This record gives sequence, structure tokens and C-alpha cells, in this order.
Amino acid sequence: MKIAKIFPLMNDKNINRKFAETEIGSDKSISHRSVMFALLANGESVVENFLEAEDTQNSLKIVEKLGAKVERRDDKIFITSEGRAKEADDVLDCGNSGTGIRLFAGLLSSQKGAFFLTGDKYLRRRPMKRVTKPLKEIGAFLDGRENGNLAPLFIRGGEIKSFDYTSSISSAQVKSALILASLYGNDISRYREPELSRDHTERMLRGMGVDIKNISETEIEISPITKPLQPINIKVPTDPSSAFFFAVAGAIIPNSKIHLTNMLLNKTRIEAYKILEKMGAKIEIIVRESKYEEIGDIIISSGELKAVEVSENISWLIDEIPALAIAMSLANGTSVIKNAEELRVKESDRISAVVKNLRNCGIKVEEFKDGFSVEGGKLLPAVIDSFGDHRIAMSFSIAGLICGMKIEDVEGVNTSFPNFYNILAEFSQVELS
Repeated sequence: MKIAKIFPLMNDKNINRKFAETEIGSDKSISHRSVMFALLANGESVVENFLEAEDTQNSLKIVEKLGAKVERRDDKIFITSEGRAKEADDVLDCGNSGTGIRLFAGLLSSQKGAFFLTGDKYLRRRPMKRVTKPLKEIGAFLDGRENGNLAPLFIRGGEIKSFDYTSSISSAQVKSALILASLYGNDISRYREPELSRDHTERMLRGMGVDIKNISETEIEISPITKPLQPINIKVPTDPSSAFFFAVAGAIIPNSKIHLTNMLLNKTRIEAYKILEKMGAKIEIIVRESKYEEIGDIIISSGELKAVEVSENISWLIDEIPALAIAMSLANGTSVIKNAEELRVKESDRISAVVKNLRNCGIKVEEFKDGFSVEGGKLLPAVIDSFGDHRIAMSFSIAGLICGMKIEDVEGVNTSFPNFYNILAEFSQVELS
């Protein structure tokens, strides 16, 4: 088991730092989708600035096993496909990626052939029924352990029925899986969700020629494709979820300033920065360009933090809540997270993981079924159990800049942010063992 020991910053040392594009990882969600969707295009797609992390590399390997030709030249990946997946002669290993396995489940449901999807020991424990159940309901032939709730998953692709589906949760993974399955349906399909989840799938597929209409912010209409999809040509921007760890560092360390560049500014991805601003951090957003998505800079300066209640747009915050909890632990007053039961089915039960570890750090926390409350106080050094979850490990590593931390089981950080500890070591002393 790999362990990280983080030493606190000296009292007189502040963070005043501008991050170049190459230092923070490229966006994970868009990296996954760019190579998956290239498989459905007819011709050569070009992906620049692809995130070279374990999860996204597994998606690229799967695309190659499914028949695409993959070439690397400089910082670009060239993916040539005939517009369809071919039956693989091997198991398709998604590693630790819930995004990977759930999106591929949808994509492969309408492709001809038999496919096996699996992952590492952590992914094989994560519930899949939220995707497999609706896919079965629209005609997908799909099964797995516990009646399709656990991987490995078996899929025999075939004809998909058009559907009119109302989801009880706002999840970009569920929505994307259903959209991908519907592309080869027999008629127009409709999808609704309680609140808008990340919409990268819709934006990117529209750019490739798919007819996806917004009936409202939370309802879409998808027409089956009638001609080959256009190849994708994209430069992946910086991942705001990965960058958010350092945004929190800038917010909690006195007299600090962090300038994050080449950032994805989609409103479903920067809600956590808005919450930091409500808490008292100074946030400036500068739009530099707009093609598939708005891209630009975010500047974070420290301020006196106050408690906040978070109960809306939770699907926009699901990856950032563990790091937000660190800021909440140092804010004046009691902060509350509600309507976040989705956190219990991520790489770990993140509600339980955050509560347990904050208590170990001397913070008063109350756990709810759908969230928790945090009474701001003084963080104390502790031994942190990451539960194999990269975002728990990175969040409490940032807390270590304040008081020092020992984080157990940090191998998972490589799945999304391989150079995280290299960057952290530029701020403070870090020991990996």
C-alpha cells in the first residue's frame, strides 16, 4: 500500500502561483468522451492534450480493442474508425473508471457483437444498476453479477427501442449511457432529469452531427443517426475538478493567490468555485475562447471563510465535495451538505469517508443519509484512510498543507491526476512510500 506524508507549510509561507496549462491535468470527462466518440465517427479524429492517466488510457485501449486504429504523434492522438465498434476478442478492462464502464455499457448496447466489461477490485464493488436497469428497459441485452448490478458486465449488442425516460437522479453517466444507446434506436428518444447534469456528451455529439434538441434545461430529445458522424477534432482543456484541489489551497492559506489557466468553464463544472466564493474566497473568471466549450482562467485569492449550506446543483459538485469539506472545516460556523446521497456510490462512500476522516482530524461532523454537517474549527494532523478513493486522498493531502497528514492508499491518485504529488511538493514537503 502506497502512503503519502504531507508536511505543513511554514507559518510565513504563502502560495502565490500561476499554473501553466501543462501542470494541471487535462479534463478527465472530456478525455474519456473524446476517444469513445471517435470510435463512432467515420474517418480520422484528432485529440490534443489528452489526459495521460490510468482511467483515460484504459478507455483509449478499449477503443483500440473495439477496432479503431490509434496513433500518437507529439501531443496528439489520431483515431481512425469506420463508425462502428467491432466485437473484441478479449475482456475490456476499465480499471477504476465508473465513467468508462457506464458509458461503454451504453455505447456497446447498440453495437453488433458480444462484449465483456470489467475493472479493478474497487470498480467491481460499485453499483451499476442505475445504468444497467434503464438500458435493459430500452431493449439492451445486458447482465452481470447481482442481476447486472456489479461488474463484470456482459453485453450482447443489438436493436435498441426508442424511449421516453425520466430519471430519478441527475447523473451525467446515466444520461450519457442512454444517449449513446439511443443513437442507433428505431425512433426519436427523450430523456429527463431532476436538474441539469454535466452536458459534455450532448455538446460534443452535436458537434459531430447528432441531432440533440433541448426541450428545456432538464429535457432533451435525441434523433437516431442517419449518416456517419463527423470525426472529432478537439484540444482538451484543463480539468476544473482536478484544479479545484489547488483552488481550495489558495482559499485556506492566508494571503495566497492561485491563477489557473486553460480551464474548462462549463457552468456544470465550476459550481464548486462559486461555492468557495460564497464562503468568502475571492474568485475571478476570465473567458478566453469558446468553441465546443468556454475556456479561460480562474483566479482564486484567500479570504476569511464563513459557513455555507449546499443543497442545490449537487450533480455539478459531486467530485468536488470532499475538497469543499476541507474548506468547510476551516470556515466560521457550521456548513451543511444536503441532497448528496449520490456520494455514497462513487469510488468510495464519500459521505462516510469524509465524516470519518474529518473526525480523525478533530473536526465536529454529523452524518446524514444524504450528506453531512461540518463545524469549522482547527484541523489536527491525523492518519487518513482514503478507502482507495483518489479524491479523498487528494482532498486530505491539501488539508495537510495546514497541519500535516499521513494518507494511506494513494495509488488511486494515478487514475486521474498522476502528477498531483509532484505539484504539491512544490508547495511543501511530501514523502511517498
